[in-house]
Amino acid sequence: MRRSSIAFSLGMALNPISTAAAPPPTDSSPLRETLHGVEIADPYRWLEGSAAPELTEPDDALDARVAEWTGLQNAYTRAFLDEVPGRKALLTRLQGLFEVDSIGLPIRRGALLFNAERRGTQNQPVLYLRDGLDASPRALLDVNLLDPEGLTTLAWHAPSPDGSLVAFGMYHSGDENAILHLMESATGEWLADEIPGKVTGVHWLPDGAGFIYRKLADLKNPYSGQIRFHRVGRHHSRDPIVFEQYKEGPLATTWGPYAYTNRAARWLVLHYATSTKSNDLWVYDFKHWLESGDLRRIDLTVGRDASFDAFIRGDTLYILTTFQAPRGRVLEVDLAHPDFSNWREIIPEHPTAVIESLDQTRDELVVAYLDRAYTRIERFSFGGERLGELELPGIGSASVAADEERDDLFLGFESFNSPDSIYHCNLAEGTRSLWARPEVPVDPSLIAVRQEKCTSRDGTQVPFFVIQHKDLEADGSTPTLLFGYGGFNIPQTPVFRGFIIPWLEAGGVYVVANLRGGGEFGDDWRRDGMLERKQNVFDDFIAIAEWLQSSGITDRDHLAIVGGSNGGLLTGAVIVQRPELFRAAVSAVPLLDMIRYQHFLMARYWVPEYGTSEDSAQLPFLLAYSPYHQVKDDVRYPALFLTAGENDARVHPLHARKMAARMQALPTADPAARPVLLWVEGKTGHGAGTPLDLRIARTADQLLFLASQVGLRFDQDSASGN
Repeated sequence: MRRSSIAFSLGMALNPISTAAAPPPTDSSPLRETLHGVEIADPYRWLEGSAAPELTEPDDALDARVAEWTGLQNAYTRAFLDEVPGRKALLTRLQGLFEVDSIGLPIRRGALLFNAERRGTQNQPVLYLRDGLDASPRALLDVNLLDPEGLTTLAWHAPSPDGSLVAFGMYHSGDENAILHLMESATGEWLADEIPGKVTGVHWLPDGAGFIYRKLADLKNPYSGQIRFHRVGRHHSRDPIVFEQYKEGPLATTWGPYAYTNRAARWLVLHYATSTKSNDLWVYDFKHWLESGDLRRIDLTVGRDASFDAFIRGDTLYILTTFQAPRGRVLEVDLAHPDFSNWREIIPEHPTAVIESLDQTRDELVVAYLDRAYTRIERFSFGGERLGELELPGIGSASVAADEERDDLFLGFESFNSPDSIYHCNLAEGTRSLWARPEVPVDPSLIAVRQEKCTSRDGTQVPFFVIQHKDLEADGSTPTLLFGYGGFNIPQTPVFRGFIIPWLEAGGVYVVANLRGGGEFGDDWRRDGMLERKQNVFDDFIAIAEWLQSSGITDRDHLAIVGGSNGGLLTGAVIVQRPELFRAAVSAVPLLDMIRYQHFLMARYWVPEYGTSEDSAQLPFLLAYSPYHQVKDDVRYPALFLTAGENDARVHPLHARKMAARMQALPTADPAARPVLLWVEGKTGHGAGTPLDLRIARTADQLLFLASQVGLRFDQDSASGN
């Protein structure tokens, strides 16, 4: 490998950590239970604490015991990581990369532009207002001034139609339970209106006198979604309920309802999630309800196993759907004649590309396609006539902010070697100009990206991106980091991840997998990675790992993997199934106990994706891959770093706790050579809203752990602590 232009060096021997200290001991129990005739062991159930569904009241003593154990685990992890050389240099490099400005797409209200930006060392984004396209920004809301710790997050913002008022949501310590507030944009003064309850989905009346919103009736019950209507100045307790989540039956524990109006508030569109990949769709005569209190519902589609996303233009509904089109198509519905037999297709399914989003301007439909896992944007008339392609700056990921009353739009674009830049596009004139681009301490020309394919176990061709320094010559033992997700229709496309830059500069390779279960290739691709087919996701990931080794890039001693949330389940599953393929793994905020996962927090939302052990037909395939249950006493596993957040509202930290205890207690465990580490962050949740300083510190932890296992070194300095 040539290293002349690579900033850091590859030179650390494997297993550089000299300490052989054992992890803190963990009490276990012989607990075994029989489920559908199958006996299942759960020796570390006590680490669920008071969250365990068997406990009807909090057990303070048990929770204190779990907290004490967690503190010992954190201390053990800290002691290990502080011995890894290179922390000082790595933190310096990450700080420069993470401090790159993050600029959100603007929302236009007349001449006013609203957007959120995080600049430099700011922990959290700030809401800005510009009085014109080229005007200087004025800070409307800086949550960094409200909370010096950086733990308060601006979750969302929604300006009124004339921009005079802004509704915004804030939450604290990563709990995602946003409280709605109102502000006057001219003065920055907050109104008395305040609505608690994880508020989202604000859509204003045209006169700005009120808005539709979604909230939880009970924060302790994630399945208590309500659609309410608020008039400015009225106490939220008096807001009428327009619709609320079902309380019984299989649809009582899905994502539930979400609603929005068209700009004129003539119609209210309501989605009701029936699974993680489908929804019912209704329309209400909202104007009639405001005038009379009589809520008239039009059933557009009920019970179809497909997604239906829509917007209204006048009295016409435009629907992006996967119904009879796994890669998506666009349909037109006249609300005067809404029967399904009258629906008209205006943009057919593409033979290869997937429709990712549908937007409207004054005169056009703007369709974003995923083509080979990167974005391509086409323009159409409202009758479906193709008007040409919206040219992008290159191969990458793009997003659009359009307005139904204007013939221009904003385009966000990023790629592996370039952070999100924003362009202003005038569709009528056919022009594109740069509106905002952050300066980044990376020379894009030094990063090489290519797409490859390999064959999965069942013969399916699985693509992936390989990213490396252009001067790197892989030699069969190149430290390589493989990332995957594979679920919930979420595609993995070219986006800027600052943390990979030090890895590339030090001589490593970074790989992004496009696994089944994701949204890269349509609904069929997604279905092939869920429920009883979930094993396909793991097989795809394993096939890429095998390709990376057989192709001469790396070997089993230099291959590490990383994933978070559903991706944490992925990394947990594959190291248990094929431990000999990997040297190390990071499993961040993961699901790992797939037998009991549905009992905690909002996890019943995901039963349509994974299944549930409560169903005797689904227990076998869940048990077959559940990482916590598939750990074997006589197997030597890769080094493992598990992370979790105490305030996680999505995935409970019990998963990481129980897996850490199980792996650390193995007779084959080797804490010096292949450590099992756990870090539970006390001030954050699933990841959203984590302040910049903590993001930098925790990223450094993960990279140092991985580097220590695969022989990558970020500099020659001594360990510097936290």
